[in-house]
Amino acid sequence: MLVPKLVTTLKTYNREQAVADITAGVIVGIVALPLAIAFAIASGLPPQSGLYTAIIAGFLISALGGSRVQIGGPTGAFVVIVYGIVQQYGVGGLTVATMMAGVILVALGAARLGGAIKFIPAPVTTGFTSGIAVIIFSGELRDFFGLQMPGVPAEFIAKIQAYVAHADSVAPWAVVIAAFTLGILVFWPRISLKVPAPFVALVVTTALVQFAHLPVETIGSRFGSIDASFPPLRLPVIALHDLSRLVAPAFAIAMLGGIESLLSAVVADGMIGGRHRSNMELVAQGVANIVTPLFGGIPATGAIARTATNIKAGGRTPVAGIVHSITLLLITLFFGRWAALIPMATLAGILVVVAYHMSEWRTFRGMLSAPRGDIAVLVVTFGLTAFVDLTVALGVGMVLASFLFMQKMAEATHVTAITDLFADDGAESDELLSGAVASGAIPAGVQIYEIDGPFFFGAADKFKETMGSIARAPRVLILRMRSVGLLDATGIALIRELVKKGRRDGTTLVLAGVHEQPKDAMEKSGLVEMIGSANFVADLTAALARAREVVAS
Repeated sequence: MLVPKLVTTLKTYNREQAVADITAGVIVGIVALPLAIAFAIASGLPPQSGLYTAIIAGFLISALGGSRVQIGGPTGAFVVIVYGIVQQYGVGGLTVATMMAGVILVALGAARLGGAIKFIPAPVTTGFTSGIAVIIFSGELRDFFGLQMPGVPAEFIAKIQAYVAHADSVAPWAVVIAAFTLGILVFWPRISLKVPAPFVALVVTTALVQFAHLPVETIGSRFGSIDASFPPLRLPVIALHDLSRLVAPAFAIAMLGGIESLLSAVVADGMIGGRHRSNMELVAQGVANIVTPLFGGIPATGAIARTATNIKAGGRTPVAGIVHSITLLLITLFFGRWAALIPMATLAGILVVVAYHMSEWRTFRGMLSAPRGDIAVLVVTFGLTAFVDLTVALGVGMVLASFLFMQKMAEATHVTAITDLFADDGAESDELLSGAVASGAIPAGVQIYEIDGPFFFGAADKFKETMGSIARAPRVLILRMRSVGLLDATGIALIRELVKKGRRDGTTLVLAGVHEQPKDAMEKSGLVEMIGSANFVADLTAALARAREVVAS
């Protein structure tokens, strides 16, 4: 249902909830301030880009989204993708790629594919997010230690080598401020949960640097003054031949945004006992990513940490998210110029904590005791994310997980010759076999086989091998399919070949216990007409009765 949650919740809205939403929105807006600035700078963009994203995208995602409590804005997951696109295609390329990603997300939501994205395996998402966390952490070492270097390479290995080469330029006061920031982020929640720890760290360290005149690099010393006005509309300018090159980055942004927003919405549902509308959420994310870049913003999605903060602060409707964006707008307009005083080491300390929480190291460690195939998917996805490329990592991870799934499904499918069960006293193990035995002996020239599990291309070899083991062509071949819930094109082709071979050898194929999906697939392919509707029977007893008719004819 493509109806925003805002529309639904306002029908029963009251004053008490309004007060709770406004309070939560203000708190989340304060929490979002340092994060928005930090994510923008880590992405290789000016700090106001993060603020514009949190304001505009945050408003649109809450107003149009399918979750009651989702908070949208820039997130750490996008840092690596955005940095890479900016380095390769410039800000104009990032704008176009983000808008293309927005169109993709809207299309996914309109096509009701919101549920499909949630089927991405846990080893892929865990390896992916853990790899991103490593990249974010490594990218903040320059500012954490105050290293004097012209720039930071994009590649992980080159980045570490550059740090080592400039290790003699460590700024002691930057390390002190970064460590002090970490201390506040760790211990302040034990003192108070009402005032967000990142905001406290921001205010305290900024004041300390300014009043003590500490030699620490700030946002202003690196980027100059911050434009504290609302950004004008700017249409992107990019060459047409670059559009095709931006398709892959756009899909990476769309997939990552869709995955993170829906995961955040699922987590939020568990915290409030609600149920989000995944398709509407994708549409909202898409609209936000189409509009926000036109005002100098960067990719946005649902932010799990800020969404959790919203819930804990009492927010229960999208009004809280709208208030969060208005709070950020007012802070930007009236206090934005002061953001230039924020030390870079403070932002580095905040992002180090973000990377720590994002790493999911406990989950990662727990998955190392999973089956070997899952471990391989986890490690490969993590390694490719950290050392190669996010787009490659996501694609390879999904392909490996898909092959692993198909292998497991193929192993779960069995093709068995059950005729021998009738010959062995006491071997029959189910009521249908017992009833068939009691009803009389199997006619000569009748063979019975059973497919147990999905009949798809992964099980093709087992089927061919079992069918090929038949020494003499039987008069009637009964194929029991009571445990086949899925039949794909390969399975249809194999049955078709079985029918053709049967016509040459004088064998009649009888299918017993065919479920709705396989029967529908066979009807659409013309296989039912080819086999004959009389040869489709309800169970094994009916199949044996049909076999006697064929043998007697």
